[in-house]
Amino acid sequence: MMGELSTGAAGVCVAAAVWLLGERHRGARRARLLLAGGGVVGTVPPRWGLATAELRRLRGRLRGEWCALGIGLVLALLGTSVIPAVAGAAGVPVLRRMRLARAARRARERRADTVIALCGALAGEVRAGRQPGEALLRAARDSGGLGDAQAAVLAAARFGGDVPGAFAAAARQPGAEGLLGLGACWRVAVDQGAGLAAGLDRLDAALRAERDQRADLRAQLAGARATAVMLAALPVLGLLLGTAMGADPLRVLLHTGAGLGCLVIGGLFEAAGLWWAARIVRGAEAA
Repeated sequence: MMGELSTGAAGVCVAAAVWLLGERHRGARRARLLLAGGGVVGTVPPRWGLATAELRRLRGRLRGEWCALGIGLVLALLGTSVIPAVAGAAGVPVLRRMRLARAARRARERRADTVIALCGALAGEVRAGRQPGEALLRAARDSGGLGDAQAAVLAAARFGGDVPGAFAAAARQPGAEGLLGLGACWRVAVDQGAGLAAGLDRLDAALRAERDQRADLRAQLAGARATAVMLAALPVLGLLLGTAMGADPLRVLLHTGAGLGCLVIGGLFEAAGLWWAARIVRGAEAA
């Protein structure tokens, strides 16, 4: 009995020693890989990771407006008609135009923010005792408020060119209209010896007030936009309710004369309502 216990204990000890040696070798190999590669040891990504990466790549190529075509194809299959597919294809350029308009508006807002940052940075550099040209070089490098026209403006400031004219040319960029005021401050300060920092402070305050006013107006118009979207979605809700009640509204709308007439008239009224609501919102923002 004692011999069996001794044999079992010896086997356990041997197994533990083998396991410890294996762990040590694995740890040493991992350390060598880390030191050789200079980073974390790479692992083979799972299949779902590859699928997710592929979906992200496709989503980057296929913009959101193509969802209209996909929805149209689904409705065409459900209603056995090509009308939804044609309507979805017609909605792609409309949605693309809306997406590009939103992207352009965001780009204008970001550029306006950089112009405000440029005014503040330039005022700080001038107060620090630097000459206007050197201060502009530092402020433009830190804020990026000049955009694509930065090289031309900085060249004019560095070599004694027409800096206000360069500012006026740079102000043609969407969202960079505040550079016109910056050019006016520069002209007054250089030609008449007025304080550049004081004028920049007033310009910075005015641009910030205008930005805050736009943000407040956009917040007030958010309710109107939400109401328009909700009203536009009511026909879809009606179709879903009709389908739930067993009325088969797709067959009525797509395969009967009265249904096609109602579909055309309803679509026209829907488009006119959305256009009118968007026009009201744009008019309020422009005012």
